[in-house]
Amino acid sequence: MRILIADDDVTSRTMLTGLMKRWGYDVVEAIDGAQAWEELQKSDAPKLAVLDWVMPVMDGVEVIRQVRARSAEHLPYILLLTAKNGTDDVIRGLDAGADDYVGKPFSLGELRARIQVGRRTVELHSRLQETQEALNHQATHDPLTGVMNRRAIIDHLEKELSRVKRDGGSLSIGILDIDHFKRVNDRYGHQTGDEVLCGCVGVLGGLLRDYDLLGRLGGEEFLVVAPGTGDDCNHLYERLRAAIASTKFTSRAKPVSVTVSIGVAACDGTAGLDELLAAADDALYRAKRSGRDRVVQAGSP
Repeated sequence: MRILIADDDVTSRTMLTGLMKRWGYDVVEAIDGAQAWEELQKSDAPKLAVLDWVMPVMDGVEVIRQVRARSAEHLPYILLLTAKNGTDDVIRGLDAGADDYVGKPFSLGELRARIQVGRRTVELHSRLQETQEALNHQATHDPLTGVMNRRAIIDHLEKELSRVKRDGGSLSIGILDIDHFKRVNDRYGHQTGDEVLCGCVGVLGGLLRDYDLLGRLGGEEFLVVAPGTGDDCNHLYERLRAAIASTKFTSRAKPVSVTVSIGVAACDGTAGLDELLAAADDALYRAKRSGRDRVVQAGSP
């Protein structure tokens, strides 16, 4: 773990740096408060910091105030080190946002123990954050295919519609349904069906642009959201359809081929969410009725 040592006294800073390295830390040094503040603003800033209170340019307490004033998720654990041992000084340092306080002179055992507390706190925060991110991902993504689930993709579509209405531009969506998917499950089993679903997602993901969105509406039905495409968007969805049709998905049984039908609807900012989805769904219904394995756009004959 990286730790910042900020002290204008060369002897003290050198001693602290040596201790931290001996205790297994990667050390970043700062010769004054201004340099400490600069280091703590970096994207890869150390998660632990030991700041001397009295430093030129910017003292340790001011550095702490600046750090705590930032709106950031990864705030460091800061230990304030100083000869100011009065009760009022301790209160002032902690009120400024210091996580802990060590008075000079200090014992090496106490300093090491307090830094270990800081390390445990940082590691606990990191684990909590990872858990929260995992929970957020589970809440918004389909567990089988890894793409956004119905609620998440609809939420993103709603935001894209609001953006188009506010800033102008265009947007298209495509509801994609795997043709005769029940036959795949019945003939090859549900595991093969799951493999086909994931395989289709892989094909689609390889063709969509970085800013296009893909989500699973449920079953064998997916939604593509393509910002910046309008009435001339059919070529995009035709490319998706053709790629699926030409792919043989390997499974434990044998290579499996499927086709997809896609209902497309374009929007210039006038349609609402429900209206746009209904138009694409109606176009999908017409694609199914007219033979499947095709793209039908809302408004087309």
